[in-house]
Amino acid sequence: MRTKTEPTAGGALAGIAAIGSVLAASSCCLPVLPFLFAAGAAGSSAFLAAARPYLLGASILFIAFGFYRAWRAKQCRRKPGVVSAILLWASAAFVFTAIFFPQAMANAAADLLAR
Repeated sequence: MRTKTEPTAGGALAGIAAIGSVLAASSCCLPVLPFLFAAGAAGSSAFLAAARPYLLGASILFIAFGFYRAWRAKQCRRKPGVVSAILLWASAAFVFTAIFFPQAMANAAADLLAR
């Protein structure tokens, strides 16, 4: 007798079957789905455009905190990892580009989504 609920392979299979049945049921309504997706994307785009200054400010604060942590690690005679340093500098470049060249970011995203 089990007292705890334990995940089983049957539960995972049931979840996959449920997703498959949703996809199969929506296949008859296929022309409607792109319009629903476009409406959702338009709504989220409007929200993100309004929240852009706050999100960029938060990004700057988080990157500054990351550089502070890397500097602090060096002060404690710990060497930061190569991967973390690469990710920190790449995210700083990404945010810099998003702040000063927003159209370049939009064009890059449009090119990626057009493929």
